[in-house]
Amino acid sequence: MALLPDLGTEIVIPLCAVIGIVFSLVQWYLVSKVKLTPGTVAADNGKNGYEHLIEEEEGISGHDVVAKCADIQSAISEGATSFLYTEYRYVGVFMIIFAVLIFVFLGSVKGFSTSSQPCTYDTEKLCKPALATAAFSTISFLLGAVTSVVSGFLGMKIATYANARTTLEARKGVGKAFITAFRSGAVMGFLLAANGLLVLYIAINVFKIYYEDDWEGLFEAITGYGLGGSSMALFGRVGGGIYTKAADVGADLVGKVERNIPEDDPRNPAVIADNVGDNVGDIAGMGSDLFGSYAESSCAALVIASISSFGVNHDLTAMCYPLLISSMGILVCLITTLFATDFFEIKAVKEIEPALKNQLIISTVLMTVGIFIVSFTCLPSSFTIFNFGAQKVVRNWHLAFCVCVGLWAGLIIGFVTEYYTSNAYRPVQDVADSCRTGAATNVIFGLALGYKSVIIPIFAIAVSIFVSFSLAAMYGIAVAALGMLSTIATGLAIDAYGPISDNAGGIAEMAGMSHKIRERTDALDAAGNTTAAIGKGFAIGSAALVSLALFGAFVSRAAISTVDVLTPKVFIGLIVGAMLPYWFSAMTMKSVGSAALKMVEEVRRQFNTIPGIMEGTSKPDYATCVKISTDASIREMIPPGALVMLTPLIVGIFFGVETLSGVLAGALISGVQIAISASNTGGAWDNAKKYIEAGASEHARSLGPKGSDPHKAAVIGDTIGDPLKDTSGPSLNILIKLMAVESLVFAPFFATHGGLLFKL
Repeated sequence: MALLPDLGTEIVIPLCAVIGIVFSLVQWYLVSKVKLTPGTVAADNGKNGYEHLIEEEEGISGHDVVAKCADIQSAISEGATSFLYTEYRYVGVFMIIFAVLIFVFLGSVKGFSTSSQPCTYDTEKLCKPALATAAFSTISFLLGAVTSVVSGFLGMKIATYANARTTLEARKGVGKAFITAFRSGAVMGFLLAANGLLVLYIAINVFKIYYEDDWEGLFEAITGYGLGGSSMALFGRVGGGIYTKAADVGADLVGKVERNIPEDDPRNPAVIADNVGDNVGDIAGMGSDLFGSYAESSCAALVIASISSFGVNHDLTAMCYPLLISSMGILVCLITTLFATDFFEIKAVKEIEPALKNQLIISTVLMTVGIFIVSFTCLPSSFTIFNFGAQKVVRNWHLAFCVCVGLWAGLIIGFVTEYYTSNAYRPVQDVADSCRTGAATNVIFGLALGYKSVIIPIFAIAVSIFVSFSLAAMYGIAVAALGMLSTIATGLAIDAYGPISDNAGGIAEMAGMSHKIRERTDALDAAGNTTAAIGKGFAIGSAALVSLALFGAFVSRAAISTVDVLTPKVFIGLIVGAMLPYWFSAMTMKSVGSAALKMVEEVRRQFNTIPGIMEGTSKPDYATCVKISTDASIREMIPPGALVMLTPLIVGIFFGVETLSGVLAGALISGVQIAISASNTGGAWDNAKKYIEAGASEHARSLGPKGSDPHKAAVIGDTIGDPLKDTSGPSLNILIKLMAVESLVFAPFFATHGGLLFKL
């Protein structure tokens, strides 16, 4: 028996979730103390050990600056809110249609019968009717979808609330600005981690009232939660990604390359749309994406545990092991956050990036200790795990080791990503150097870097899979994925920090603040760029492990004994599955391209037809550019979304579960590779451009300044990389997870009625 009693589990999980929510509200309160009304800017008495620089801007009074920042912030906030409302209206319709599909398909497995049926894995026992599973799966799907949408929306709200406040704090020094941006990121990280955990825990307990001792049926119904989370994330990621990159490419190509004006210059008509895009793509999209990963890895672990000794013996504490790991993660991340905001103070620009990297290292080290504490207090010393029809004997330290393998693999992937995308290291400096001879060599070097950056992450994922599976079968892989995501609150805080700093820099430029302030916000933004790449690495690595665990659960549920690659049924699935990420990437990249084309034409039109824009005597029409991005992204997100959602249904119904298992394996294998290389190529091009712009070293100065031929070549590379790193790359990890979790939810239907073409 475990040391922690069931009652203890029932208290610990919701308590940790509530602590996470309270902590995020405290951070929100601290951010809100920075006032956006004139007259209170200088309310700081230098009590933090060094005197704050409260500079009056050249030629502008402090009051004017604050008022301008507040205006720009409200424009960004309104643009982001209206886009998300429009997106959620469309997504809401899809949500209702798909919920009906789930109910009809799963209900029809036993002809909508309301009588009890023999259990899937133990036919001597009676389980609840299939109709109940259909109803509860539909409810958990809607719960996951709503939680995902709320997570993304709240993240966007705090980001648009904090961006101007970060700009104003930059007047007092880089340390103050860093703390404001990081605290705002922490609000999102903790709200999302705690909400995801709390909603899942409440759902399990409410469902238990009906299911009683039928844990197999209960946790099968809970898988809908992961499907809901990821399906919303797909539309958030694709829609947000198309929005942000259409604006970004349009603003860069016309503003920087043709008109030679700085980034975020208020004369650029696409500048507000660009800043809105940072929030809807990088914040709302990323939030929903990581919530989806978290929900799915929990669901995959719970499904496998429910048919292992935990579920058979009704051992609640051991059954809730995945949730207890996440609870420990919230506490660990809370302590870690204090290191950045309270224990140490940043006094110089060069301390920003190490502070963010230390967050990852501290959380990983503390979590390693936390994992062993949870494993030895919440698990019996020995138990059995379901392994494709047999039960495998596993010890508690085996599971602890599996979670740690996932956790440390995540850190390795993060740091390899950083090595290939940060301009502090050789690879990006080589890409920058290649700009001497024009855009073509820049593109060649960037692509080569992306392909090369796949090698170590894939080995890290491969080792985690081998070790986890050897120790604890598919359950080991599911908890390894959970390990990678256990420090999600810190990961998301670092991720959200990037776009908030980016927006802060944009607001400083638009409000006409001094060069010194812009330098500080640029330093914050540069560090955020690198850590955002690390976050994408985590998301892709965890997606690979999560989808493999879901694949294992699907194969068990669909009663497939072996997936034999040599059978034609499976092989055709494998080859088609490997093609899907390419088809999906083509759709998303072309969408960005066509939306950017409209944006470029509109920005050019305004520069050519509205007199006085370049002189700064008349204002550009920002609203038209915002509308172009909104309309394009809503229209263009539907085909890629339909491709991902319909593929498992079509393959399962017409070709059956064996072919579908091939499709899932193929999509996982090629999707991970393309996602890593696309994200890193785009990140490297972006930072090569920033390396030349910053001119921090002799080498960088020899390539600059802004406006030189090498700089123009770097801007072209950055523009090509934009859809790769912010639309196609990050959306691919949702594709591989979503197809796997959807197949798992519909597995009973496919196993009973699927494979129509082979039955003819």
